[in-house]
Amino acid sequence: MSNILKRFFGPRVPATVSQEERRQYLLPSLLFVTAAFLLLISIFLPYWKMTLLAPQYPGGLEFITYVNHLEGDVAEIDGLNHYIGMRPLGEAAMLERSLSILAIGTLALLVGAALFIHTKYVTVLVFPAIVYPFIFLGDMYYWMRTFGLNLDPAAPLSSSIKPFVPPILGEGMVAQFRTIAAVQSGFYLAILASALIIVGLYFHRRAYKPLVEQNSIADE
Repeated sequence: MSNILKRFFGPRVPATVSQEERRQYLLPSLLFVTAAFLLLISIFLPYWKMTLLAPQYPGGLEFITYVNHLEGDVAEIDGLNHYIGMRPLGEAAMLERSLSILAIGTLALLVGAALFIHTKYVTVLVFPAIVYPFIFLGDMYYWMRTFGLNLDPAAPLSSSIKPFVPPILGEGMVAQFRTIAAVQSGFYLAILASALIIVGLYFHRRAYKPLVEQNSIADE
């Protein structure tokens, strides 16, 4: 068991290394900690927003998605969607929203735990955080597609609009409404966290790979 753990965690940094050499080991740790911190901050910021523009709403209607709740003109949009047979927005991604804070907190902890892994297995810990922003967008697309393609045929205006897929990025048209969808600050922080983790992996490999190889030779 001790050999398995040693292979997973890797060698420790020798206490005899110079201050300049020690910096190369601190850099990936700093990048990982910053990424974990950004992920936690993103919980409190909006991830995505859609604005609906039409002549009868010159100021536009918008709904803003956080990881655990919706804000904006949700009630007004739900009222309009009722006439075309679309389900209320709050019914989308209910499970995802209920688990979001726990999930992102776990991602941040895994990235933080990467500080103690000095082998290639560090990638296993940080990979979920790297792909998380893209999973978020994919989930958004799934729910927008599901809602748009499954309209209630008994709705008052069901015959006036065909099933549709609202765009999750950029502009689109839904009946007489022009839609503008864009990611927001929380999503950008998650993307930045992914980028920092990738850069951290590069410096992690450059710092620890020679140390791992030296210890492998010594063990032989």
